[in-house]
Amino acid sequence: MHLAQQLEQVLSSHPFSQLGVVEGEGTKLIRVWRPGANAITASWEDPALKSIAMTALTQSGLFEAEVSAQQAEAVYRLDVETDNGTACYIDPYQFDEQAFHAVHYIDAKPENLYQQAGAQLVNFSARGAKSVTGVRFCVFAPNAKSVSLIGDFNQWDGRCHPMQKTSMGYWVLFVPELKKGERYKYQLKDASGHELPHKADPLGFSAEQYPSHASIIYNHDTYQWNDELWLQQRKKDKYVNPMSIYEVHLGSWKRPGLDVDARYLSYRMLADDLISYVSEMGYTHVELLPISEFPFDGSWGYQPVGMFAPTSRFGDPDDFKYFVDRCHQAGIGVIIDWVPAHFPEDGHGLARFDGSCVYEYEDPRKGWHPDWNSCIYDFGKDTVRQFLVANALYWLDKFHIDGLRVDAVASMLYLDYSRNDGEWIPNVDGGNENYEAISLLKWMNEEVYGRFPDTMTIAEESTSFPKVSRPVFEGGLGFGFKWNMGWMHDSLHYIAKDPAYRHYHHNDITFSMVYAFDENFVLPISHDEVVHGKGSLIRKMPGDEWQQTANLRAYAGFMYGHPGKKLNFMGNEIGQSSEWNHDSSIDWHLLNYERHSGIQLLYKALNELYTSTPALFEQDHVSDGFAWLDHNNAEQSVVSFVRLSKNKKQKVYVISNFTPIPREHYRIGVDDAYQLSLALNTDDSKFWGSGYQVKQCVETELLPWNERPNSALIHLPPLATLFYIANVE
Repeated sequence: MHLAQQLEQVLSSHPFSQLGVVEGEGTKLIRVWRPGANAITASWEDPALKSIAMTALTQSGLFEAEVSAQQAEAVYRLDVETDNGTACYIDPYQFDEQAFHAVHYIDAKPENLYQQAGAQLVNFSARGAKSVTGVRFCVFAPNAKSVSLIGDFNQWDGRCHPMQKTSMGYWVLFVPELKKGERYKYQLKDASGHELPHKADPLGFSAEQYPSHASIIYNHDTYQWNDELWLQQRKKDKYVNPMSIYEVHLGSWKRPGLDVDARYLSYRMLADDLISYVSEMGYTHVELLPISEFPFDGSWGYQPVGMFAPTSRFGDPDDFKYFVDRCHQAGIGVIIDWVPAHFPEDGHGLARFDGSCVYEYEDPRKGWHPDWNSCIYDFGKDTVRQFLVANALYWLDKFHIDGLRVDAVASMLYLDYSRNDGEWIPNVDGGNENYEAISLLKWMNEEVYGRFPDTMTIAEESTSFPKVSRPVFEGGLGFGFKWNMGWMHDSLHYIAKDPAYRHYHHNDITFSMVYAFDENFVLPISHDEVVHGKGSLIRKMPGDEWQQTANLRAYAGFMYGHPGKKLNFMGNEIGQSSEWNHDSSIDWHLLNYERHSGIQLLYKALNELYTSTPALFEQDHVSDGFAWLDHNNAEQSVVSFVRLSKNKKQKVYVISNFTPIPREHYRIGVDDAYQLSLALNTDDSKFWGSGYQVKQCVETELLPWNERPNSALIHLPPLATLFYIANVE
């Protein structure tokens, strides 16, 4: 096919061999392709090099001119006359060396992917010019017949900027003088030459919303961080420090007022409102439902398309950096939900990116997720593995994120997850474990902790897969923490029962201690528990309005006493009555009622107690920090245990009464002869409790109880959890 036909039909895969400075018959030529051009003049900055009017080879836009050796060595500009006027630009096809620069380094380290591929703003000296600035584009599409760069700068015309295919399957092009803020996409044709939907950049750092979903050129080097103190402080051992996480969906935490012309609070608005609230409530961390760009609001971010772009719903990447920065300045860590398990089929995304399965498994028995109607990454491909590991590092590197909560880990680990017999492919040993995904997760964790040892990874893993939060060198998956889904399921099942029947289900509230130290657990009451017909947390509770509220308070107290870091979804802390709706705000108006303001005050008090009491957090993940007082009192539905500080000098006695019957003169066993001081009572009237009289200070006596040498008599309020502290000299 003639060169002009190839270019006109967007079928050229090696434009650098055809355009720019090329060899003529014993001479040098400049060959230029610009559809719609009537005339083109080449010029040079050096006045000694004269301008040249180029000759049209075809009416479709192919021009050529013979040049001297000096002209061939220098950077040239083009003045292009069209029916719409004259445009002046530097020809990108004279920069083959700069275009190919990225592919020399991409596969050396995973982080090189986001440092080299995508749209990179660069500045360099070349071809006699002091400085050339522009954007280097690099996209992986190994089976495409052609790839073109399109954007506002070329009127989205795929004929204008054909990209060069490399032996590694990446397509490259450097375009001079493009700047931050320009919109772009890729136009691809599959192996048969069929045009595909325009694709957003898989490595795009910023993106527009519907309908364009265009990628936006962005410069990561301009934001000035002010979180140095936090980055030093976060080096503390997370396992022996408190962690109370406030899980947030940014789009529905709070909506703008009527005087604000926006659907959502922006990142910068949230930096004021959300951070001050989290600080006031005493949480140590916020966890954000997925931030990576996603097309459908109803997915809450769990169907991401732009893995390297913070969603532009709330602002640009600098705005998100500002939010994280402000969190850190307020002493709050930032965790983001990260979704490496699957991605949606949206046309502008990763699905069949170049007409073939570049990112997903080809066989639907491995590559299609029946629960979420989405594609599953091919965890065995080196390029996909690097893509995902690089993305994990990217958020920690460029946005100073403190932790990644990895979504749907169980769906990655098991080939038969949510599949019936015959719907999945066994591994090479005939089993159901996905060895490729297991290997990927181990590598990801090794890279994260190797590069950013003061950050953390948290697995949402709902099975008994062994050693999820143990180091890879010990045979584990390498996560720092794991959500305790068993505790969540069992305890919610228990607390939803009418108190009259709880004694039949006593094992549900105590069983978690059988395995509490097998992993480094986080106790989650997450968004998944208050949506899709499950009802809000307070609506799970049985009884009338008072009993529902009391049950919630007692349960929250039990949670904060139980070993494990804490996580609560927004709205839990005010006793949100309605189920979470991503399209509306939390029902903040409920705080006008003492019932809900009392619940909020309790959560604040629990955070204050938890974060200031070493016995409640120092030994969350070792058995030395916990002992039962009585876990067998099913008849009265009372559980009691003691938490110990690392130096054993502080002991916190936690007693939960899960019935509406108060217990006067309830005896608990204690270790030594000391005074117990009441630290918190969830039934206190300030929390909208009954105000049942309890002992503020309790003297112990030499009377063995609960297999302990001493004991104390306390009063147990109805549906309440008490915390008594003993500081041992």
